[in-house]
Amino acid sequence: MASVEDIAGEDIEYRRRDGKPLLARIYRPRGAAPFPALVEVHGGAWTANDRSTNAAIHRALAASGAVVMAIDFRMPPEAQYPASIQDINLAVRWLKAHAREFAVRPDRVGGLGTSSGGHQLMLSALRPRDPRYSALPVEAPPAVDAGLAFVVLCWSIVDPLARYRMVREKGIERLVNAHHAYWPSEAAMAEGNPQLILERGEAQDLPPALMLQGTSDDNVTPDMADRFAVAYRQAGGRIDLTRFEGEPHAFIAKDPASPASRRALDLITAFVRREGA
Repeated sequence: MASVEDIAGEDIEYRRRDGKPLLARIYRPRGAAPFPALVEVHGGAWTANDRSTNAAIHRALAASGAVVMAIDFRMPPEAQYPASIQDINLAVRWLKAHAREFAVRPDRVGGLGTSSGGHQLMLSALRPRDPRYSALPVEAPPAVDAGLAFVVLCWSIVDPLARYRMVREKGIERLVNAHHAYWPSEAAMAEGNPQLILERGEAQDLPPALMLQGTSDDNVTPDMADRFAVAYRQAGGRIDLTRFEGEPHAFIAKDPASPASRRALDLITAFVRREGA
């Protein structure tokens, strides 16, 4: 197993539109193949950050023996929902189509998302064959879809409508404006909403999931993770929810060396090894 310090990412182009590339940073592990693999979707209130945002998580996963494809995707002001979900769907299919190149099994490709990236990843995972999301072509066998073998959700906005109402009530203009930039309407927040998709019985897939949530996270409603875990299980899915006492939003990125972050990274890497085997 490589040390985290030995891990470096390589940028590749996974999509080009109108002459503009979309990049992904690939982290390759060492050791015996085949490896589990993940498409990673960063957070940033749907409107900010890039493929380097969660480098501490990427390097820990690669050091533990997983291929990580951390992606850029279209964001406002360039595009609103569902453009980013189309890019995520395409990235999953692209990684499966290139499985041999990265020494991974296409049926063991999972995903990890943080904050708004967790929303977008989970939405794609619940609806991997939705024709709106899978509209972008990729060179791959017809049977390749965007279904995921497992999902890791970190402090994720799995109910964007509830979060919108919370930040509007609290007057958090930065986040209210981010919602307005990404979402065409409140109706869209309800339609592209993992929590409500589960409650409406609309999920196409329910991959095994790991959910991490700090108890001092003021970026989500206090009950968001618990409600989602209950709905996921009631829909027939398997999900492990672990709470981190006193931890804020995005606590791994804020202090990767803290005891809570090290525990979270251990949980993530163990889950990926188990579900990606």
